[in-house]
Amino acid sequence: MADKEPTEPPRIRAARLKDVGLLLVLFRELAEYEHLEHELRATEELIGEALFGERPAAEALIAEVGSQTAGYAIFFPTFSTFLAKQGMWLEDVFVRPAHRKGGVGRALVAAVAARAHECGSERLEWSALRWNELALGFYRRLGAQTMDEWVTHRLIGEELMTLAAESADGPGPERR
Repeated sequence: MADKEPTEPPRIRAARLKDVGLLLVLFRELAEYEHLEHELRATEELIGEALFGERPAAEALIAEVGSQTAGYAIFFPTFSTFLAKQGMWLEDVFVRPAHRKGGVGRALVAAVAARAHECGSERLEWSALRWNELALGFYRRLGAQTMDEWVTHRLIGEELMTLAAESADGPGPERR
């Protein structure tokens, strides 16, 4: 099934609050695929708040083929100082193995690109694991540029809190 065209094209729809359990299952599948199960801390409650709370942090799309869930995408706005415009960051695009090579991934990324365009974004960015040649090849076929000159950095957990404590105001609500 993985190498065949689906019997019908994928349908892409916005995730709904009732999808948080399904999204958690899909997040687990992605974590397993990326060998990062130990980093997964998401819960239905956290996903519900992040995507559907008072101040949503991101949006999610779900791909369906027939009656089956085929994958998902999570994305959120960014900002470019050089363009002085909003961009969009594609946090995850995940297609279940049985639905790969059937146009689902391309349909998900195209839907995120359409949403970015609708919001006035002039770029869509994401990262991929260096070892994930399946994803890297897919992104090349989309026409994506590899940004080799940029290195992603991250502060998490204790390191983030230690640095935040150096702020004169300390961690707290947004200041304007």
